Amino acid sequence: REEKPWGYFETLMETETSKVKLLCVYPNHRLSLQKHKYRTETWHVIRGEAKVTKGNERFSMLSGDSIIIRQNEEHRLENISNETLEIIEIQTGTYFGEDDIVRIEDSYGRADLH
Repeated sequence: REEKPWGYFETLMETETSKVKLLCVYPNHRLSLQKHKYRTETWHVIRGEAKVTKGNERFSMLSGDSIIIRQNEEHRLENISNETLEIIEIQTGTYFGEDDIVRIEDSYGRADLH
């Protein structure tokens, strides 16, 4: 389990071509507006309501909804509800390190940091 300012994540599985994480986003918190050079992410909401930014779109996702975030596509995940948001994130690509996060905007002072 790795603690973050917005909540935490747990890596559930990792291979050479994929990584699966459980993301838990605390109420009224959000991840950086970011993109990745080496991976595509699929988000599957398992609990709560997610506010998603994907490119120029902003929309909500509920339990059971999924979305694909392509390589180099700007994206953000937010929890605007009063319960913890839980997402299964499936990463596919060639590299899955945390230093593949290009932060464009961050609520916790981490923009331009990996």
